Amino acid sequence: MTAAPPVFETPLTKLVGVRHPIVQTGMGWVAGPRLVSATANAGALGILASTTMTVERLRAAVREVKSRTDAPFGVNLRADAGDARERVAVIVEEGVRVASFALAPSRELIAELKDAGVVVIPSIGARRHAEKVAAWGADAVVVQGGEGGGHTGEVATTVLLPQVVDAVDIPVVAAGGFYDGRGLVAALAYGAAGVAMGTRFLLTSDSTVPDAVKARYLSASVKDVTVTTRVDGLPHRMLRTELVAGLEKSGRLASLARAVRHAAAFRELSGLSWSRLARDGLAMRRGKDLTWSQVLLAANTPMLLKSAMVDGHPDAGVMASGQIAGVIEDLPSCKELVERVMVEAGEVLGRLGVGGDG
Repeated sequence: MTAAPPVFETPLTKLVGVRHPIVQTGMGWVAGPRLVSATANAGALGILASTTMTVERLRAAVREVKSRTDAPFGVNLRADAGDARERVAVIVEEGVRVASFALAPSRELIAELKDAGVVVIPSIGARRHAEKVAAWGADAVVVQGGEGGGHTGEVATTVLLPQVVDAVDIPVVAAGGFYDGRGLVAALAYGAAGVAMGTRFLLTSDSTVPDAVKARYLSASVKDVTVTTRVDGLPHRMLRTELVAGLEKSGRLASLARAVRHAAAFRELSGLSWSRLARDGLAMRRGKDLTWSQVLLAANTPMLLKSAMVDGHPDAGVMASGQIAGVIEDLPSCKELVERVMVEAGEVLGRLGVGGDG
């Protein structure tokens, strides 16, 4: 009989009510009901990605997760989206435990969620952003260093994490470069309350990402993960593919024409009106200080990700990826992954002469 993995009680586990200080990030097209519920049942915090869903689909997805698990889970959303209030209403009405944000939510939105008993956890990439959302009442923050997949910054997790831990008095969750128990122990040593992992959960048997795409991730080396600004105008970490190389070589006009086509496709898929897309673009432009060209390029992201993550065409899409993709070699279930991380963390602490709580 296999022994139960050790339990580490941290400010994160106490805040959200999970057994283990591990978060599965809200990856667009990837973090759907199956992955989120499997993560929750494994004792970690699963985050449902709502940005690629309509509001109606979000409500259905939340209810599907609730039908699969009684454990706490969260929903990730964009604070600058034109329908953010509608999505917040779904979170509140459906009794979701956690709301996470890729961009800092307003003070008013944080207050509204907290008044409804929802835990608010924004993701940030700089100390000043953590200080701002903490002052506005956020319950915790996820700090992603440059090693993380998707939109990312230049500062490594090992430099950014201790800065934020020293700057705020709320729980800090470390993201960017984590995939095993050694990383969890390292993050806890820095003062974090847990770790968040995206690529590692993407590469599980519970992930609905097509097998051909998972195989491409598993065959990648560390050098096969790159950062480009040619998808949507912002630094974006992903696997290096022929498509990415082509985007790097394409001219400005070709990039904008592609973005317009993708905006039209995303409008049809999401059910949003052109006026709503324009309002979202204006909010994005102000929130990130983007040019209109960059706002148009942002339309590339959801559709190029969908080509790979949903349609199973790695050569026709992009594959957001943390640097750790180059060291991952298998596809465990979420339960196996979480137990493996916790057992290894306990073993590491044992070698250091430190015991877990439980």
